[in-house]
Amino acid sequence: MPEVRLVGAAGEQVGIVGIEDALRMAMEADLDLVEVAPEAKPPVCKIMDYGKFKYEAAVKAREARKNQVNTVIKEMKLRPKIDLHDYVTKKGHIERFLSQGDKVKITIMFRGREQSRPELGYKLLQRLASDIGEAAVIESSPLQDGRNMTMVLAPARKSSGGKAAKPAPVITEYVPAATPAPAPVVEVVAAPTPVVSAPVVSQETVEAPKPAVKKVAAKKVATKTSDTAAKATKAPAAAKKAAAEKPAAKKVAVKKAAAKKTSKEEK
Repeated sequence: MPEVRLVGAAGEQVGIVGIEDALRMAMEADLDLVEVAPEAKPPVCKIMDYGKFKYEAAVKAREARKNQVNTVIKEMKLRPKIDLHDYVTKKGHIERFLSQGDKVKITIMFRGREQSRPELGYKLLQRLASDIGEAAVIESSPLQDGRNMTMVLAPARKSSGGKAAKPAPVITEYVPAATPAPAPVVEVVAAPTPVVSAPVVSQETVEAPKPAVKKVAAKKVATKTSDTAAKATKAPAAAKKAAAEKPAAKKVAVKKAAAKKTSKEEK
Protein backbone atom coordinates (compact mmCIF):
# COMPACT_ATOMS: atom_id res chain seq x y z
CA MET A 1 0.00 0.00 0.00
CA PRO A 2 1.51 3.37 -1.01
CA GLU A 3 2.24 5.92 1.66
CA VAL A 4 2.26 9.73 1.67
CA ARG A 5 3.49 12.44 3.96
CA LEU A 6 0.29 14.17 5.11
CA VAL A 7 -0.14 17.82 6.06
CA GLY A 8 -3.33 18.75 7.93
CA ALA A 9 -5.84 21.48 7.06
CA ALA A 10 -4.30 23.88 9.61
CA GLY A 11 -0.78 23.18 8.31
CA GLU A 12 0.22 20.68 11.01
CA GLN A 13 2.42 17.73 10.18
CA VAL A 14 0.46 14.49 10.49
CA GLY A 15 3.28 12.24 9.33
CA ILE A 16 3.60 9.32 6.93
CA VAL A 17 0.26 7.55 6.52
CA GLY A 18 -1.31 5.26 3.98
CA ILE A 19 -3.18 6.74 1.04
CA GLU A 20 -6.50 5.26 2.23
CA ASP A 21 -6.11 6.78 5.68
CA ALA A 22 -5.32 10.20 4.13
CA LEU A 23 -8.42 10.04 1.94
CA ARG A 24 -10.56 9.07 4.88
CA MET A 25 -9.26 12.00 6.96
CA ALA A 26 -9.96 14.43 4.08
CA MET A 27 -13.51 13.15 3.70
CA GLU A 28 -14.13 13.51 7.44
CA ALA A 29 -12.98 17.16 7.25
CA ASP A 30 -15.15 17.72 4.15
CA LEU A 31 -12.05 18.86 2.23
CA ASP A 32 -9.88 17.64 -0.67
CA LEU A 33 -6.62 15.75 -0.63
CA VAL A 34 -4.18 17.63 -2.87
CA GLU A 35 -0.76 16.35 -3.85
CA VAL A 36 1.65 19.21 -3.24
CA ALA A 37 5.08 17.70 -3.93
CA PRO A 38 4.83 14.68 -6.24
CA GLU A 39 8.61 14.33 -6.65
CA ALA A 40 9.29 13.89 -2.94
CA LYS A 41 9.76 10.45 -1.40
CA PRO A 42 7.17 9.74 -0.15
CA PRO A 43 4.96 12.29 -1.97
CA VAL A 44 3.59 15.20 0.08
CA CYS A 45 -0.21 15.66 0.27
CA LYS A 46 -2.23 18.36 1.99
CA ILE A 47 -5.84 18.51 3.12
CA MET A 48 -7.38 21.76 1.74
CA ASP A 49 -10.22 23.29 -0.26
CA TYR A 50 -8.97 22.96 -3.83
CA GLY A 51 -11.38 25.56 -5.32
CA LYS A 52 -10.30 28.18 -2.79
CA PHE A 53 -6.67 27.32 -3.48
CA LYS A 54 -7.09 27.94 -7.23
CA TYR A 55 -8.88 31.24 -6.62
CA GLU A 56 -6.14 32.55 -4.34
CA ALA A 57 -3.49 31.56 -6.88
CA ALA A 58 -5.34 33.48 -9.65
CA VAL A 59 -5.61 36.60 -7.45
CA LYS A 60 -1.88 36.54 -6.72
CA ALA A 61 -1.02 36.21 -10.42
CA ARG A 62 -3.30 39.14 -11.27
CA GLU A 63 -1.67 41.38 -8.67
CA ALA A 64 1.78 40.42 -9.95
CA ARG A 65 0.81 41.41 -13.48
CA LYS A 66 -0.63 44.70 -12.22
CA ASN A 67 2.61 45.66 -10.49
CA GLN A 68 4.67 44.63 -13.51
CA VAL A 69 5.91 47.54 -15.61
CA ASN A 70 5.73 47.02 -19.40
CA THR A 71 8.21 49.38 -21.02
CA VAL A 72 7.28 50.42 -24.54
CA ILE A 73 9.75 52.30 -26.76
CA LYS A 74 8.13 54.87 -29.02
CA GLU A 75 10.07 56.40 -31.92
CA MET A 76 10.02 59.98 -33.16
CA LYS A 77 11.82 60.97 -36.37
CA LEU A 78 13.17 64.45 -37.05
CA ARG A 79 15.17 66.20 -39.77
CA PRO A 80 18.12 68.55 -39.16
CA LYS A 81 16.27 71.43 -40.90
CA ILE A 82 12.92 70.94 -39.15
CA ASP A 83 10.56 73.90 -38.99
CA LEU A 84 9.76 75.53 -35.65
CA HIS A 85 6.06 74.55 -35.75
CA ASP A 86 6.87 70.89 -36.51
CA TYR A 87 9.48 70.91 -33.78
CA VAL A 88 7.00 72.14 -31.18
CA THR A 89 4.40 69.57 -32.29
CA LYS A 90 6.78 66.63 -32.08
CA LYS A 91 8.15 67.84 -28.76
CA GLY A 92 4.57 67.74 -27.41
CA HIS A 93 4.22 64.13 -28.60
CA ILE A 94 7.47 63.18 -26.88
CA GLU A 95 6.33 64.74 -23.60
CA ARG A 96 3.02 62.86 -23.83
CA PHE A 97 4.81 59.54 -24.39
CA LEU A 98 7.08 60.21 -21.42
CA SER A 99 4.13 61.11 -19.18
CA GLN A 100 2.56 57.73 -20.03
CA GLY A 101 5.71 55.98 -18.80
CA ASP A 102 7.10 55.02 -22.22
CA LYS A 103 10.61 55.48 -23.49
CA VAL A 104 11.17 57.56 -26.63
CA LYS A 105 13.80 56.90 -29.28
CA ILE A 106 14.53 60.10 -31.21
CA THR A 107 16.04 59.63 -34.67
CA ILE A 108 17.62 62.41 -36.74
CA MET A 109 17.59 61.46 -40.44
CA PHE A 110 20.33 62.85 -42.70
CA ARG A 111 19.93 63.04 -46.46
CA GLY A 112 22.44 63.95 -49.17
CA ARG A 113 24.96 66.58 -48.11
CA GLU A 114 23.51 66.70 -44.61
CA GLN A 115 25.58 63.60 -43.82
CA SER A 116 28.71 65.76 -43.78
CA ARG A 117 27.22 67.96 -41.00
CA PRO A 118 26.40 65.61 -38.09
CA GLU A 119 26.83 68.46 -35.61
CA LEU A 120 23.49 69.91 -36.78
CA GLY A 121 21.65 66.80 -35.60
CA TYR A 122 23.63 66.78 -32.35
CA LYS A 123 22.66 70.38 -31.62
CA LEU A 124 19.00 69.59 -32.34
CA LEU A 125 19.02 66.64 -29.89
CA GLN A 126 20.75 68.78 -27.28
CA ARG A 127 18.12 71.50 -27.72
CA LEU A 128 15.29 68.96 -27.42
CA ALA A 129 16.74 67.46 -24.21
CA SER A 130 17.09 70.91 -22.65
CA ASP A 131 13.51 71.91 -23.68
CA ILE A 132 11.98 68.78 -22.12
CA GLY A 133 13.92 69.45 -18.93
CA GLU A 134 13.44 67.30 -15.82
CA ALA A 135 10.58 65.25 -17.28
CA ALA A 136 13.06 62.90 -18.98
CA VAL A 137 16.44 61.33 -18.46
CA ILE A 138 18.88 60.72 -21.29
CA GLU A 139 19.24 56.96 -21.22
CA SER A 140 21.37 56.73 -24.38
CA SER A 141 23.45 59.70 -25.52
CA PRO A 142 23.40 60.76 -29.20
CA LEU A 143 25.05 58.13 -31.36
CA GLN A 144 25.78 58.22 -35.10
CA ASP A 145 24.47 55.12 -36.87
CA GLY A 146 25.06 55.35 -40.62
CA ARG A 147 22.72 58.02 -42.02
CA ASN A 148 20.87 58.42 -38.72
CA MET A 149 21.67 59.77 -35.27
CA THR A 150 19.70 58.34 -32.34
CA MET A 151 19.08 59.25 -28.72
CA VAL A 152 16.86 57.47 -26.15
CA LEU A 153 14.91 59.38 -23.49
CA ALA A 154 13.37 57.64 -20.48
CA PRO A 155 10.76 59.06 -18.07
CA ALA A 156 12.33 60.50 -14.91
CA ARG A 157 11.45 58.43 -11.83
CA LYS A 158 10.76 60.22 -8.57
CA SER A 159 13.02 59.51 -5.64
CA SER A 160 11.85 58.76 -2.09
CA GLY A 161 11.95 62.46 -1.16
CA GLY A 162 9.28 63.28 -3.76
CA LYS A 163 11.67 65.12 -6.07
CA ALA A 164 12.29 64.12 -9.65
CA ALA A 165 15.61 62.61 -10.53
CA LYS A 166 18.06 64.91 -12.23
CA PRO A 167 18.43 64.44 -15.97
CA ALA A 168 21.70 63.26 -17.39
CA PRO A 169 24.18 66.05 -18.16
CA VAL A 170 24.14 67.26 -21.74
CA ILE A 171 27.47 67.40 -23.54
CA THR A 172 27.99 70.84 -25.07
CA GLU A 173 30.42 69.72 -27.78
CA TYR A 174 29.94 67.18 -30.52
CA VAL A 175 32.20 64.17 -30.11
CA PRO A 176 32.62 62.23 -33.39
CA ALA A 177 32.70 58.47 -33.38
CA ALA A 178 36.07 57.01 -32.44
CA THR A 179 38.08 55.91 -35.42
CA PRO A 180 39.96 52.62 -35.13
CA ALA A 181 43.70 52.89 -34.54
CA PRO A 182 45.77 52.31 -37.66
CA ALA A 183 47.46 48.96 -37.90
CA PRO A 184 51.22 49.01 -37.26
CA VAL A 185 53.32 49.10 -40.39
CA VAL A 186 55.74 46.20 -40.57
CA GLU A 187 58.74 46.76 -42.79
CA VAL A 188 59.75 43.67 -44.72
CA VAL A 189 63.39 43.70 -45.79
CA ALA A 190 63.89 41.68 -48.93
CA ALA A 191 67.04 39.55 -49.11
CA PRO A 192 69.43 40.72 -51.86
CA THR A 193 69.40 38.46 -54.87
CA PRO A 194 72.85 37.06 -55.78
CA VAL A 195 74.29 38.44 -59.00
CA VAL A 196 75.97 35.78 -61.15
CA SER A 197 78.47 37.18 -63.66
CA ALA A 198 78.72 35.08 -66.82
CA PRO A 199 82.16 34.67 -68.42
CA VAL A 200 82.79 36.89 -71.42
CA VAL A 201 83.76 34.91 -74.55
CA SER A 202 85.67 36.91 -77.18
CA GLN A 203 84.78 36.05 -80.74
CA GLU A 204 86.84 36.98 -83.81
CA THR A 205 84.97 38.71 -86.59
CA VAL A 206 85.38 37.00 -89.93
CA GLU A 207 84.93 39.22 -92.97
CA ALA A 208 82.81 37.52 -95.59
CA PRO A 209 83.78 37.97 -99.26
CA LYS A 210 81.81 40.70 -100.94
CA PRO A 211 79.61 39.51 -103.80
CA ALA A 212 80.35 40.62 -107.34
CA VAL A 213 76.90 42.03 -107.83
CA LYS A 214 78.08 45.63 -107.99
CA LYS A 215 80.33 44.96 -111.00
CA VAL A 216 77.48 43.38 -112.93
CA ALA A 217 75.25 46.33 -112.08
CA ALA A 218 77.93 48.74 -113.28
CA LYS A 219 78.17 46.89 -116.61
CA LYS A 220 74.40 47.08 -117.05
CA VAL A 221 74.43 50.81 -116.35
CA ALA A 222 77.23 51.31 -118.94
CA THR A 223 75.26 49.42 -121.63
CA LYS A 224 72.15 51.46 -120.87
CA THR A 225 74.02 54.74 -121.24
CA SER A 226 75.56 53.63 -124.57
CA ASP A 227 72.11 52.68 -125.93
CA THR A 228 70.65 56.03 -124.99
CA ALA A 229 73.59 57.87 -126.63
CA ALA A 230 73.11 55.91 -129.89
CA LYS A 231 69.42 56.69 -129.90
CA ALA A 232 70.21 60.37 -129.36
CA THR A 233 72.53 60.45 -132.39
CA LYS A 234 70.07 58.60 -134.66
CA ALA A 235 67.17 60.97 -133.86
CA PRO A 236 68.64 64.14 -135.58
CA ALA A 237 69.65 62.17 -138.73
CA ALA A 238 66.10 60.82 -139.13
CA ALA A 239 64.70 64.32 -138.64
CA LYS A 240 66.99 65.79 -141.38
CA LYS A 241 66.04 63.01 -143.83
CA ALA A 242 62.31 63.61 -143.24
CA ALA A 243 62.84 67.37 -143.79
CA ALA A 244 64.62 66.76 -147.06
CA GLU A 245 61.88 64.41 -148.32
CA LYS A 246 59.04 66.92 -147.64
CA PRO A 247 60.00 69.56 -150.33
CA ALA A 248 60.43 66.78 -152.93
CA ALA A 249 56.90 65.56 -152.23
CA LYS A 250 55.61 69.14 -152.57
CA LYS A 251 57.30 69.53 -156.01
CA VAL A 252 55.72 66.30 -157.28
CA ALA A 253 52.28 67.49 -156.10
CA VAL A 254 52.75 70.84 -157.95
CA LYS A 255 53.74 69.03 -161.15
CA LYS A 256 50.68 66.80 -160.99
CA ALA A 257 48.38 69.80 -160.53
CA ALA A 258 49.94 71.59 -163.52
CA ALA A 259 49.54 68.50 -165.70
CA LYS A 260 45.82 68.26 -164.80
CA LYS A 261 45.24 71.93 -165.75
CA THR A 262 46.87 71.55 -169.17
CA SER A 263 44.84 68.43 -169.93
CA LYS A 264 41.64 70.28 -169.17
CA GLU A 265 42.59 73.23 -171.39
CA GLU A 266 43.36 70.96 -174.33
CA LYS A 267 39.94 69.43 -174.14
